[in-house]
Amino acid sequence: MIVKMTFRLIAAIGLGVLSVQAAFAEMITVTDIAGREVRVNAPIQRAVLGEGRQLYMIAALDRENPAKRIVGWRKDLIDADPATYQAYLAKFPAFGDIPAFAGLEQSLIDIETTIAQKPDVVFLNLETQQAVDEANYIEKLDALDIPVIYVDFRHDPEHNTEPSIRLFGKLFDQEARAEEFVTFRANEIARVTDKLAQIDLVRPKVFIDRAAGFYEDCCHSFGDGNFGAMVEMAGGDNIAKDFIPGTFGQINAEQVLISSPDHVIVTSAAWDAYVPGGKWVPVGPGADADLVEKKLEYYPTRPAYLGIAAQKTHAFHAVWHQFYNSPYQFVAIQQMAKWFHPDLFADLDPDETFRQLHDRFLPIDYQPGYFATLAGAQ
Repeated sequence: MIVKMTFRLIAAIGLGVLSVQAAFAEMITVTDIAGREVRVNAPIQRAVLGEGRQLYMIAALDRENPAKRIVGWRKDLIDADPATYQAYLAKFPAFGDIPAFAGLEQSLIDIETTIAQKPDVVFLNLETQQAVDEANYIEKLDALDIPVIYVDFRHDPEHNTEPSIRLFGKLFDQEARAEEFVTFRANEIARVTDKLAQIDLVRPKVFIDRAAGFYEDCCHSFGDGNFGAMVEMAGGDNIAKDFIPGTFGQINAEQVLISSPDHVIVTSAAWDAYVPGGKWVPVGPGADADLVEKKLEYYPTRPAYLGIAAQKTHAFHAVWHQFYNSPYQFVAIQQMAKWFHPDLFADLDPDETFRQLHDRFLPIDYQPGYFATLAGAQ
């Protein structure tokens, strides 16, 4: 009799929990970054991430256990940012059990894996929209009541980061926390832009060597978006903006030589999964400073940089490439401002800013190593 009563009590509690969850969940309509109105049952409990690096945002909203609502993801975080993945895996072993599928930013998701996980929502990068439309994935998933939400921290982060943060916040029922993050981010950017607005600004010429070590050829860079826009916000003159329409592109080595930038910034990371033994510079959390310095020393020897102003002053820098695809861009803006205008920003400490972000928002500890400059840089 006691056993039967116990089972009944457990069953009643279980039904009660489900009833409470159902009571809190409701069908809402949101507008995603592609401008689509989408109906979603929120707060969401099961999400498939079309890009694993969307964890950078989710972890800031679901700090207690960011793995619990991710039921499938692209393996780009595992491959492109292994140190961060290992930090999360060490604290939340459930990350190791999440089904993962391959592909780069513009790739289609694995629709079979996605459907099998029965998610409440699928988050996709904005730049996948054309491929998704051509494959009719929206219609296929809609037929199974699986909504798709487009977000963007990469294609046009200057305009889409804040609405993407707010979108995640609404769907995770963490709107107040998302707004706190937006405010923190805006205030840290203003520490640079407000000060620059008060002076007669002389902008050094800057070239961004995009995804250095991922590509063999030269010279991949950014136009007027993403890191290109960050350079301008930090008080630099991005030389590629006049030659690259849009956000991403490539200019020839002769143009770099003619422009003679005062600073060269390589965006890079530990990419052994993509280019084993490549010339990438392994900046990132917990980076080996000596190895970073050794690999960065290669870049002034590239033909595109021989004789330019930056080579004469050793003004070559490395920055964690993942700033280009995360809500953490403001940390890179601060560091670039220090490189371009060291006297003006002598009191600015980007490492401390990033540490504060981790302490206030993220569940893992901060590890320095996201930036590097050649020894002897003037």
